[in-house]
Amino acid sequence: MTTVKLKEIGNTTVLTIPKTIKTRFDSYEVFSGRDGAIVFLPEKTNPFTNEKFITSHSDSPIEKTTTKTELIDGDF
Repeated sequence: MTTVKLKEIGNTTVLTIPKTIKTRFDSYEVFSGRDGAIVFLPEKTNPFTNEKFITSHSDSPIEKTTTKTELIDGDF
């Protein structure tokens, strides 16, 4: 395990990434975990809020075969 120390650069606190840890992504989401842990996760787009994904799947076969349902008065 490698230890890194916090560095102050201007108004920002920085944690360096050791060369032994290979990064595969350009950006990461960061949040505070339990017990003071700092967690970095690769940033991913949410397909349910991504306009390009929604548009490209708006005519998918599953939508065309989905059965429409409706409640009729007095059913429940």
